[in-house]
Amino acid sequence: MTRDHVDVLIVGAGLSGIGAAAHLRAQRPGKTYAILEARGAIGGTWDLFRYPGVRSDSDMFTLGYSFEPWTDAKAIADGESIREYVRTTARNRGIDRHIRFHHRVVRAEWSSEEARWTVEADRTDTGERVRITCGFLFVNSGYYRYDQGYAPEFPGQDEFTGTVVHPQHWPRDLDYHGKRVVVIGSGATAVTLVPAMTGDAAHVTMVQRSPSYVLSLSATDPLADRLRGVLPAKVAYPIVRWKNVLAALLFFQLSRRSPRLVRKLLRKGVTAQLPPGFDVDRHFNPSYDPWDQRVCFVPDGDLFRALRSGKADIVTDTIETFTARGIRLSSGRELDADVVVTATGLNLLPLGGIDLVVDGEPVDVGQRLAYKGMMLSGVPNYAFTIGYTNASWTLKADLVAGYVCRLLGHLDAHGYTTCTPVPPPSVTPAAPLIDLRSGYVLRSIAKLPKQGAAAPWRLFQNYPRDVLLMRRGSLDDEAMRFSRAPRPATARVA
Repeated sequence: MTRDHVDVLIVGAGLSGIGAAAHLRAQRPGKTYAILEARGAIGGTWDLFRYPGVRSDSDMFTLGYSFEPWTDAKAIADGESIREYVRTTARNRGIDRHIRFHHRVVRAEWSSEEARWTVEADRTDTGERVRITCGFLFVNSGYYRYDQGYAPEFPGQDEFTGTVVHPQHWPRDLDYHGKRVVVIGSGATAVTLVPAMTGDAAHVTMVQRSPSYVLSLSATDPLADRLRGVLPAKVAYPIVRWKNVLAALLFFQLSRRSPRLVRKLLRKGVTAQLPPGFDVDRHFNPSYDPWDQRVCFVPDGDLFRALRSGKADIVTDTIETFTARGIRLSSGRELDADVVVTATGLNLLPLGGIDLVVDGEPVDVGQRLAYKGMMLSGVPNYAFTIGYTNASWTLKADLVAGYVCRLLGHLDAHGYTTCTPVPPPSVTPAAPLIDLRSGYVLRSIAKLPKQGAAAPWRLFQNYPRDVLLMRRGSLDDEAMRFSRAPRPATARVA
């Protein structure tokens, strides 16, 4: 095995991993660091997903980095533009030189005596296992499996003579021109695929077991359009960013406090964009309240435009079986298909699926409390990034990265080597860290860290509040223990 040491080891070279490195370089320039990336390219999610129409489900003025203004006219951006934005950020700051591709982290063991992690990674290109030690481990690997999407087994699927694909593994050579397509699912991926495929396919049918809330947003930002050319990007960007943050927060809070009103408003918006006589309540009126699951956003109403065109439709039913020619529904209706897309969701892989060990004791992530939504109780010098469920992922990622930099500065300033969140005995788990009722969350709920009833062990899904907590709040609170190791590790970079 090869071995070297860095001050900070970042796992993942996606949107949040590159952002973490940028914050580290800017705020703690003396720290040595490396990024381990399991795949062979920068971009994470935005490099993996290549299905038709793949795009952001948040506006780019909040999904973009706080330190790197998004200057494109598109507020809802396509996957390729986001991927290039992340790569350009890494290249311009020299971060790409610190990335070690094809390194899948499988295990990390902490030694309190030496105040260091020993991290093991498998080389996905050579099969070699490598070790690297670090003083602080910062995991930015997202929360779902890259190698496998959720694909339930449907009866009769082997009898189908057409093509079955999962959006997470879209074939480069898939030809659906002039073909009949069935998309199974009702989430963000499904509502993206339907309008994107309608132009080339003969017909596209979205089959959903139950509806989702869908809201049409402008693909561009009117305020950003007005400010562009009038103010410098570095001045205009935070103005638009905060406007969008507050609008999203208002929508979420209104949904929580007046769900009936929001349901009524969403239904009214959908009805106005659908053909006369369309069964809105069957296809766009979920049984749950808004934001119990994520709301699906569609740019410029492209899904509704596809439905109005007659080249796409929605069927709300359950699947009885695949047939040789397509799908037979529980109602008895049969859908002929040449291509079936199983947009049925994701599999969670909390914290990258890394086996954590602290002083010889394995860490059961599902039994640990999350400190400020970014550290695990009883796990020293370790942080992770999980974005908001009701807003942009990057808003939280920026805050977490900034907080890690503050922690590192505090350790150095006081001669400490270790920081460990330790909850008082009175704190008991109240809920999973991710508070959605979506299928992908419920399927893996036991594996998720838990949160308590009050700060700093409680997430409030409130960005302005978190700004005060993460950027201005005390580092030395009653839940954080700082200490000095008997013989701390020294940096030796190979």
